[in-house]
Amino acid sequence: MSSNTHQNSAGFFGHPKGLSTLFFTEMWERMSYYGMRALLVLFMTASLQEEGLGFTVAAAAAIYGLYTGAVYFLGLPGGWIADRLLGGQKTVWYGGIIIMCGHIVLAIPNDSTFFVGLMLVASGTGLLKPNISALVGHLYASDDVRRDSGYAIYYMGINLGSLIGYFICGYFGESVGWHWGFGAAAVGMAVGLIQYRATIGTLGDASLKPENPLSEKGAKRAWQVIGAVIAVVAVIAALALTGKITINPVVIAQYVAIAFTLTFFAYYGFIYFAGQLTDAEKKRMWALFLVCLASACFWSGFEQAGSSLNLFGRDYTDRLIGAFEVPASWFQSANAFFIIVLSPFFAALWINLGKRMITPSYSMKCAIGLIIMASGFLVMFFAAQYAAQGLKVAPYWLITTYFLHTVGELCLSPVALSAVSKLSPRRFAGQMMGVFVLTYSIGNIISGLLAGNFDPDNIQELPNLYLQIALFSIGIGIILALVGLKSKVWENGAEDDHIEPVEPAEAPAKTV
Repeated sequence: MSSNTHQNSAGFFGHPKGLSTLFFTEMWERMSYYGMRALLVLFMTASLQEEGLGFTVAAAAAIYGLYTGAVYFLGLPGGWIADRLLGGQKTVWYGGIIIMCGHIVLAIPNDSTFFVGLMLVASGTGLLKPNISALVGHLYASDDVRRDSGYAIYYMGINLGSLIGYFICGYFGESVGWHWGFGAAAVGMAVGLIQYRATIGTLGDASLKPENPLSEKGAKRAWQVIGAVIAVVAVIAALALTGKITINPVVIAQYVAIAFTLTFFAYYGFIYFAGQLTDAEKKRMWALFLVCLASACFWSGFEQAGSSLNLFGRDYTDRLIGAFEVPASWFQSANAFFIIVLSPFFAALWINLGKRMITPSYSMKCAIGLIIMASGFLVMFFAAQYAAQGLKVAPYWLITTYFLHTVGELCLSPVALSAVSKLSPRRFAGQMMGVFVLTYSIGNIISGLLAGNFDPDNIQELPNLYLQIALFSIGIGIILALVGLKSKVWENGAEDDHIEPVEPAEAPAKTV
């Protein structure tokens, strides 16, 4: 790696100049991703008279869950393509182009191409997301003390981008026209690509080539397999678009959730039983399993933000400020705002607790985050009771819920990533991070299935939906907290074994 990629302290806030390139590329990519995502369920459930797709809530929520779940699942092959075929820099570039093309397709007022646009955005994000995060780590030498603060700056770009996306895409989508909102996302990604290409020289040779390239023969075979997969997906999409086959998104989401869960258990079990682990490593694997369980449950509740909570904001929240009606999608920006405000406090919290020799186990911290997130649904339980009486509720109900969800996220998300890097067996560290990412996908798909129970024609059932989510999450959190008293013993010895942490991966929300 050339010196300018990780040793130039005269660049971006005292960090390598390449951090500026990645910061703004990620900011605009997140603008396009979260801006478009905020409109998805609203667009799909809007009536045909409102120029929407007129889908049922169950179908729209299932599609939303499949889409967000696929984004994280596709990060696994995306990372492999960068490591073995293209290198990180090229993979990020091509991923951004595919994302932009997907948004352009969504911006075309042709409902039959809607799913094509979604597949393109999900595929492009799978290529870009894991690799742009890894590129940040490549800018620093292994002993560079600036690494953690560099990631903190980079993550701030994620939050700024999401704020911009919610406001710009949300306004255009809800106030001007749905496809104008999708078009705004395409413009945002285009700006990010222009900025990336114009300043790519600041990255030097960081991940310029594959870290572990295949042989020429192996690469050729890999491209053939990738081409075959794309062809199969294209054929299925064409058959669905022409009406030759009928796809039930709810049924597909159920099967995909089962498939992802079985894949998680199979891979986790394979490493545990066939990985020739020591007794200490097996104990840490049990501790890590608790973190994975907490992660899947957490995101199944947290990701209601884009589905059932989004619909609640549209249909049952008083959004008038004078003569101006606040777009429903704007409420989701509360999470990004609270992340920006609260992150420094939580970073200091764990440090100060550590100085006082108070270091809860990873599963205990995750349990606390899960319970705090669940308390947000207790707030929604009371808000939904007012809505069930035919009343428009005040905006502070949703804002309070998003505040509690953000506090829970800050307790769980960075801690979970740290747990994966610290507790994974060293020789399986990269693979375990990939297995952990499956919990994001599982959580997102389950979230979509749960949101499908939101029946706008039977609002009386809504309080029970939120109460069930709250009680289930609190129950899991209490169990994890109790087991966490034992898992502290399992986790001991991680430092003694001198396990080198892997570079952080991207969490599904905007924490990281």
